[in-house]
Formats: sequence, C-alpha cells, structure tokens
Amino acid sequence: MRARTVLLVAAAVPVTVAAAATVLKAGHWQMSADRHHIHLTPVARRSCPDCRGAGGWWTGGPFPEMEACSCWAMRRELYVRLLPAPAWPDEAPF
Repeated sequence: MRARTVLLVAAAVPVTVAAAATVLKAGHWQMSADRHHIHLTPVARRSCPDCRGAGGWWTGGPFPEMEACSCWAMRRELYVRLLPAPAWPDEAPF
C-alpha cells in the first residue's frame, strides 16, 4: 500500500509542475523562488496591440524615458511565503 502511494505521488509531481508552468505562461507571469518565498511578477503580453510584447515605449524629448505599458505595469506582484525568515539576532555573535 505504501509503495503504491509513493508511486502515485512520484507520478503526480511532474504533471503538477507541467500544469503550473502552463498556467504561468498563459497568465503571463514569471516565477522565481527561494527557500523563503515564491515571487510571481507579471510580464508583457506578446499579443498586446500597444507595446507588441516590448513592455513599453520610449517617450521623446531631451530626456527620453521608458513609459510602461498597462498590459503588465498595472498588475500586482505576488509573494507566497514558504518559510519564515530567520530573526536577526539582537546581540553581537562574539
């Protein structure tokens, strides 16, 4: 019984990872992770009629600046906390 459960979990993990990658790509998100949190940031859509996937455009003038497109700039960044960050010690180590 235990071997069957281990095999089912081992088979489910790649399927879950593939499904998560597909959802992130379809939703135009980029994921980065470390041991304390997962960070999801929005990316520009290639099908956007305004920026065509570049994420923005340069404004003219003597001091040109990049103006971000609303296809990604107005979306929030998401953090999923996994492990608590270690507390900073109040005392010196030595």
